[in-house]
Amino acid sequence: MWAMSQPTLLRIKECGQSERNEGVEEGDTLPVLGELDECLRPPQVSCMPSLHSPVCCPICSMMNMECLCPRRRMVRTHSDGRGAQWGPHWNQTWWCGGSVLPGSRDTWVCGAWSQHGDRHPGATLTAGSGDNVVLALYDYEAMHSGDLSFQKGEQLQVLEQLGEWWQARSLVTGRKGFIPSNFVARANSLEAEEWFFKGISRKDAERQLLSPGNTLGSFMIRDSETTKGCYSLSVRDGDSLQAGSIKHYRIRTLDSGGFYISSRSSFNTLQELVEHYKGQSDGLCRRLTYPCSVPRPQKPWEKDAWEIPRESLKLEKKLGAGQFGEVWMATYNKHTKVAVKTMKPGSMSVSAFLEEANLMKSLQHDKLVRLHAVVTREEPVYIITEFMEKGSLLDFLKSEEGNKQPLPKLIDFSAQIAEGMAFIEKRNYIHRDLRAANILVSAMLVCKIADFGLARIIEDNEYVAREGAKFPIKWTAPEAINYGSFTIKSDVWSFGILLTEIITYGRIPYPGMSSAEVIRALEHGYRMPRTESCPEELYDVMMRCWKTKPEDRPTFEYMQSILEDFFTATEGQYQQQA
Repeated sequence: MWAMSQPTLLRIKECGQSERNEGVEEGDTLPVLGELDECLRPPQVSCMPSLHSPVCCPICSMMNMECLCPRRRMVRTHSDGRGAQWGPHWNQTWWCGGSVLPGSRDTWVCGAWSQHGDRHPGATLTAGSGDNVVLALYDYEAMHSGDLSFQKGEQLQVLEQLGEWWQARSLVTGRKGFIPSNFVARANSLEAEEWFFKGISRKDAERQLLSPGNTLGSFMIRDSETTKGCYSLSVRDGDSLQAGSIKHYRIRTLDSGGFYISSRSSFNTLQELVEHYKGQSDGLCRRLTYPCSVPRPQKPWEKDAWEIPRESLKLEKKLGAGQFGEVWMATYNKHTKVAVKTMKPGSMSVSAFLEEANLMKSLQHDKLVRLHAVVTREEPVYIITEFMEKGSLLDFLKSEEGNKQPLPKLIDFSAQIAEGMAFIEKRNYIHRDLRAANILVSAMLVCKIADFGLARIIEDNEYVAREGAKFPIKWTAPEAINYGSFTIKSDVWSFGILLTEIITYGRIPYPGMSSAEVIRALEHGYRMPRTESCPEELYDVMMRCWKTKPEDRPTFEYMQSILEDFFTATEGQYQQQA
């Protein structure tokens, strides 16, 4: 970044004939009005009609700039790797900027500045390449003080990256403000392509391609899970969750830098590859149609809003009541839908809760419910989380919609929960209360784990006492019941019980048995029998979870892999092109 400390003279090399530069003659020098606060770096220029003569750059006096046509003109970059920029009026600034990557094109922005350093209202800024230029993937309407509104396709210059919110300047309006980082991608990058999904797993690719809004031939290109730096093409070829509905193709790279799926057809770029297979299947399962459609992501939570005022929340609809409080649908600051868990007074130590909540907040994963904020300065304590449209998995499974879910979807629910718990396992954390009532379901049928860690800080005697009425005996491992020994392996036991809830559409575990009867039965080696609807392979997973010795139980990572490939042989992940 640099600034001009004094007005600079602009020498006209050759005059165009327009009303804006009427009376200016070749060789004249003109003062530049105002100073630049900073050099805007990126790309393509849109300037006023008719001013199309080559002009000197005021900073380095090089004459290597040129408008190519009267209505849409581009600036050439300097031969030494620098570029120039201008405003739409002849008496406003041209200036040079920072370095340009070798081989880059259209590398500078038109910046029109008035006497006070403000952008001229009639000017248009457009951009292309540049590491600090991003492309808006979705529309965004400013909701918080200091936010910047923008539209899909708009380009913005990132000024500073601050966590999930970045400070940026629009290259269309010239305005500055904060933008949600998950709504943009680096301009001219793969991430800016609608068909590219960075960091998505094979299983999540299948889930998204099979979600509503996608049809046969819908596709995505994603990072390869198995080979770093390589890519995979995933294509929808069926209408069910059964194996084979989504085909995966490995995209290989050439030493020269190109890409191919079949050796008979190679391409310089992934964009060329996509266009080719949109025109013809050429050995794929079918011709590519439309990029995978996904809902707009949730914007990040408001900057620095952790302990929030109680009055900023409007409780609108009671969603349920649990042992320690109620759950409400609420609106935060009149614009963001959230879920609010209101804790009964005396149910927990506020200081212990805040300590645990800070840890819970650091656990961020697609399959964990996001903790946004808290209200703790007076009771009742509020816990504010992301809102999940379908409610708890238990209630969903009992609903008309949930009761119609086929076996592959039930297995998929199980795999999603195992994925979230594998993350908790990796972070050396413990849930302590894993059951269907503590799993929430989104509108897109994504399962997320809620209330992780909360059980540890509950001070209710009926819950802490393991013989108490509120203690979830039927989900709890024997060593946790008998000795209070909670570990990730006791969570594995609970996961086995949760699997029975899923496969029976929400039936209470150990039907017909009291908690005391369950404890006695477990001491004698009793395990729930397999139901008729439960596949043998799934029951085998349950029985592994219910091993008497905690160390004999499987890891969540292992169960995730088993459940994700429940209907597929792992060696058949990738298709061979015909």
